[in-house]
Amino acid sequence: MTKQNVAPVEAVAAITVARSSPLFPYTPPLALRKKFLPQIELEGGKAGSWWLDSMRASSPTHAKATAAATAAGPIVDAVLDDLSDLTMRRPSALSKFDQIVSSSNGKQIVMFLDYDGTLSPIVDDPDSAFMTNAMRKAVREVARDFPTAIVSGRCLDKVIDFVRLAELYYAGSHGMDIKGPEKSRHAKSKAANGVSFQPASEFLPMIGTVYKTLLDRTKSTPGAKVENNKFCVSVHFRCVDEKNWGALFEQVRSVLKEYPKLRLTQGRKVLEIRPTIKWDKGKALEFLLESLGFANCRDVMPIYIGDDRTDEDAFKVLRDSGQGIGILVSKFPKETNATYYLQEPSEVKDFLVRLVEGKRRQTKARSKV
Repeated sequence: MTKQNVAPVEAVAAITVARSSPLFPYTPPLALRKKFLPQIELEGGKAGSWWLDSMRASSPTHAKATAAATAAGPIVDAVLDDLSDLTMRRPSALSKFDQIVSSSNGKQIVMFLDYDGTLSPIVDDPDSAFMTNAMRKAVREVARDFPTAIVSGRCLDKVIDFVRLAELYYAGSHGMDIKGPEKSRHAKSKAANGVSFQPASEFLPMIGTVYKTLLDRTKSTPGAKVENNKFCVSVHFRCVDEKNWGALFEQVRSVLKEYPKLRLTQGRKVLEIRPTIKWDKGKALEFLLESLGFANCRDVMPIYIGDDRTDEDAFKVLRDSGQGIGILVSKFPKETNATYYLQEPSEVKDFLVRLVEGKRRQTKARSKV
């Protein structure tokens, strides 16, 4: 990289926020950041700066960053060209619907659905993320034909209260709190009836203490909302003025310094504190498949639909197994392990409705043979 091609630091930092925002709503991989941004220290004292970039990048629009990235010129184009192979250029699950149905012939579909941003829109107030009646009807119909699970970062009780469908399996707190119906018509294993699993139960007292501490520590930041999701704590900054993001991050980090068994991750306009155990939505997917009696079955087709980076763990499980498909819900291309995409919850509803209709047509056609 020649000296004349080096962009200003503020412009280069804006790459992940502005012109690459439609490509990368989250910060690009570390290896590529090191390759193209050697003038920015990525470790040590700059850790807070990296987190701020990532927090900004979780918003797909950012006027200042757009202007800075446009001024950066050739270096920005070089970064975007190099990232293009990693960028999600996936087909729509609706446009490829017939292909998906065809690949499921002779297989048991098992449906996994995230909640926020997938079944409900992303809203400023997390307590108002209600799904529509039409969406609830679509999910209910899916659950009649296929084993169906909701896998969410929300606490179990809250997501159950949002969805209000007793026949579903639920995995709250990113899969750390799992509960199934007392009886499932789809399960091959009796173990699935009334399934209950909490792999991080030992962390409950610690999470409760951290939640109370964060409530007190962040009360000076207008718009910050701390949510107790039982096995994790979410600090929402969607309604926080951007000038206060740095202070909010430091408030959260100062609390976590006292708890080495907890880790900080980020979702869409939210900082999340979770136990360090090796458990995520991908592990929850595997656990539920095993509980249902579908582990190591070649005649099963899991479908996982989600919109957040936490859903990537589940997409990766499906990709690595070569079995099932992941569908990312996003209006913008992203680096992803998913196979297809849908743009928004309304398209998720359309996909679910078509899936049920297709299944019932197949059943009717077989009955006539």
